[in-house]
Amino acid sequence: MILQKSSVFKNFFNLTLATLAKNKSAHGSIRLLSSISENKSETDNKDKKSSIFQDILYGNPQIKEEDSQAHSKLIARGKYVHEIQKHKIKPDCVEDYIKLISEHYPRIANNPKNSVHLCGSWQTEIGDLDSFFHIWEYQGYTGYHETLNQLKNDQYHQNFVKKLRPMLQNRKSQICLEFAFWATSPPAALGGIYELRSYRLKPGRLLEWENHWKRGLECRRQFCEPVGAWFCQLGELNFVHHMWQYPDLESRKITREQAWNVDGWADTVFKTVRLVRKMESNVLVPLPFSPLR
Repeated sequence: MILQKSSVFKNFFNLTLATLAKNKSAHGSIRLLSSISENKSETDNKDKKSSIFQDILYGNPQIKEEDSQAHSKLIARGKYVHEIQKHKIKPDCVEDYIKLISEHYPRIANNPKNSVHLCGSWQTEIGDLDSFFHIWEYQGYTGYHETLNQLKNDQYHQNFVKKLRPMLQNRKSQICLEFAFWATSPPAALGGIYELRSYRLKPGRLLEWENHWKRGLECRRQFCEPVGAWFCQLGELNFVHHMWQYPDLESRKITREQAWNVDGWADTVFKTVRLVRKMESNVLVPLPFSPLR
């Protein structure tokens, strides 16, 4: 009887030790898992903070990609790439400049090896005087590169550049895309004057500007036909340009007054003006060789 009790007690003691050993191992595993979880949480927090810091410094990659798609797919027509050139000429060189480009620019546009068309060339009549604007239409970015490479190997063009440089006070170039709702007019002899309006927008406001402006355009179209509208992709950024043709300044005045009487125009002006940092208007007259004149 005593032996049986001793055996039972021994078995119970061994079982208790085994259970304690098992529990000790389990607690160790729990502590290990807890430690791993804590380390992972700390790592995740560090990665999250690092990601936020990167976003602040360099911009969120997803947002940047969405912005890029918005510009190229949502608001751009996407068929052509336009270059808006501005040449500021020394006053005593204006006549020589007109003669020089009148010979050479049609040559560039009419050369089938160049993937480009000249939309128009204008001289400023009111605004930044002694200035000339030229708008070129390339067959996409590929056409832009092909044309530039062609001109680099064109000795006639290199001679033109040498003659041009001493006449310049400064020159600017912007690579632009057309707004999807406003295709550039084909060549036409319309006569009269052209107005090029340029707006420097607050950064990040292009989509908002486009959304309001395309509604207001329908108000203006009732009284005059727009020539074109572009937004800058390379060069001075956050710029929007649009061009109109009028028979004369009095017609321009009447047309703009009529637009204010149409529902929606005042709202368009109110919503777009607050997006603008700077605006400029140049009244232009086309040069004799300009396809739009």
